Amino acid sequence: MAALGYVITALGTCIVLLSDDFGVPPEQLAWLPATFGFGLLAMAPAGPVLLRDGPRRALAGGSLAIATGATLLAFAWVPAMAVAGGLLLGAGGAAFALVTPAMLAGARAAVQLTKVNAAASVASVLAPAAIGGLNATGVVNGRLALLLVVPPLLHLAATARPTAPEPRPQRIGRPAAGAAARRWGAVVLAVSVEFCFSIWAVTRLVAAGLTPGTAAVLGTMFPFGMALGRLAGPPLIGRIPVAQVAAAVTAAGALVVVVAGNAAVITVGLLVAGVGVAILYPVTLAGLIATPRLNATHAASLGALASGTAIIAAPAALARLAEVVDLRLAFLITLPLLAALLLLRYIDQVRGDNRGPEMGKETESRGGQRAVEGEEVVRSGPGFTTLE
Repeated sequence: MAALGYVITALGTCIVLLSDDFGVPPEQLAWLPATFGFGLLAMAPAGPVLLRDGPRRALAGGSLAIATGATLLAFAWVPAMAVAGGLLLGAGGAAFALVTPAMLAGARAAVQLTKVNAAASVASVLAPAAIGGLNATGVVNGRLALLLVVPPLLHLAATARPTAPEPRPQRIGRPAAGAAARRWGAVVLAVSVEFCFSIWAVTRLVAAGLTPGTAAVLGTMFPFGMALGRLAGPPLIGRIPVAQVAAAVTAAGALVVVVAGNAAVITVGLLVAGVGVAILYPVTLAGLIATPRLNATHAASLGALASGTAIIAAPAALARLAEVVDLRLAFLITLPLLAALLLLRYIDQVRGDNRGPEMGKETESRGGQRAVEGEEVVRSGPGFTTLE
């Protein structure tokens, strides 16, 4: 997940560098994050099959795909190479996005997912700094910094081990379609807001008058804010209304990014937005995983599908809006997305469906397995212990 966080954040910085290399405006490269999203969409339906025998195939295959995609993006001299690299990043990222929630499903899914995504956010801080710093030397293209993820990914692919399959209990009914749809929609909205900033933060700083190298370095403030938010988040889950507070902080940061004309103030706005949006994805994903009678592998597939949908739609929508109005005004698109997310969670609360793992009470069941009070059954899948 740390490697995935690094390459995802690098996509935003690569847009600026590739626009110089290909001689086109950055807005015309909105398809780059979309290729990552299409890779997610292509892999999402394969989740139950990919995870059927445990996490090994997803870990090894995802590692090799991301390593290859990062290499193609690092050396891309024509758009076709960048497209292929983005697709491979999406396919490998989907494998990681599938296996991570499936391995962490359970009573404390929201807390555990927040910690794992904190590792991804900490690593993502390095991406713009490494790319911008390398590019600023003028010796080599900054995109070569993508190659930093290749050795650890190859190590992971080589050392992933199979797990012994465990018997599957009979499935109990079907999940409520309305609750699953609302929680899926909440994940889409959370990822949409995050990627509007992840992909276009550096471009916003360039539009404020900074050089691409300087903008890439200052652009680290958004992933740095996300790292801070996710490191601070676990103790707060279950104690405060984290989604509402996070949405309010994100909206405040977005307004600063829109209103400010000074690059230093914009950077502060990106930091604030990062702190706010950090907790939204793990909390909404944990809510999807906790949907009654939805098993963890199917929930993971739905989560990857939600991420792919958001990554394709949101940054492209912001880019299209930026062609009509100024780029900074285009960041206002994040405000209705946040409002819609809160509305979906409110509807869940009103209908009594918002009992996510972060709100459950941990108990012990026979055999020592953890459960959440009020949930229906803890089940074991092949290589996973999951909460249904």
